[in-house]
Amino acid sequence: MLLLYISIISLLSLLASANVEKTIFIAPSALKIPTIDPTLDDLGLERLNPSDGMLRTKLNASFPTHEPGPGTRGVGTESWYFLENLNPGQRYEVRICWLATQPTAFALSTYTLPEILEDRSLFSAISLYSASRLSAIPPQTALTPNRRVSTTNTDPAPTADSVLFLRIDAAADYFSLDQALMENVPPVLADIILDPFLGNVFPKSLVPTACWVCVVACLAVVVARWITMEFERAVNSADIRDIYKKDR
Repeated sequence: MLLLYISIISLLSLLASANVEKTIFIAPSALKIPTIDPTLDDLGLERLNPSDGMLRTKLNASFPTHEPGPGTRGVGTESWYFLENLNPGQRYEVRICWLATQPTAFALSTYTLPEILEDRSLFSAISLYSASRLSAIPPQTALTPNRRVSTTNTDPAPTADSVLFLRIDAAADYFSLDQALMENVPPVLADIILDPFLGNVFPKSLVPTACWVCVVACLAVVVARWITMEFERAVNSADIRDIYKKDR
């Protein structure tokens, strides 16, 4: 059993190359979303969906403060993302992975479209983030279909989709004697991953890892049994030799 535990821990230590924070949620019911409504298409948010569920990006961060300003609630700097094409009723998780060399405290939360529209503070926060993001993107910039920034829309028909808004709060979590580093927190390189659960039980992207753990565990059991048998054989051989010497 000791060999089994050592093998599993060794495998997991090789996989733990970054810090991880996550949130787990169940996709809401599909809502009819008019595609001509600029409140969604013109937000300029990066989009994630089950078929394209990984985004590598740089997240702005700041030190926590008791005096929140634009884009911050006193717990760092917030960024917003749009989760679309979800399967209603299915369990998902959003993970954010970042290098341990950039100490940061992340907090992830999701909101439905009605929650955004009914809560003035949320609507204001996402509007400020959207305005800041759109001002930094050239109008002629064309992104991928799943993560595009749209300023015009040619499809007037409403579509039904299960969507959520994702908010990520990033707070710097370090202390440095470098004054410049304390005054200007560098952006954090991170991977944002949308991961569906298989049967609402196990994250899909972790299936290969689970398979490898099972393989290593089986090999460890086989090796442990072989070592035990060889040890017992050596002990029995020693006992037989002792008995033989006594008889002589």
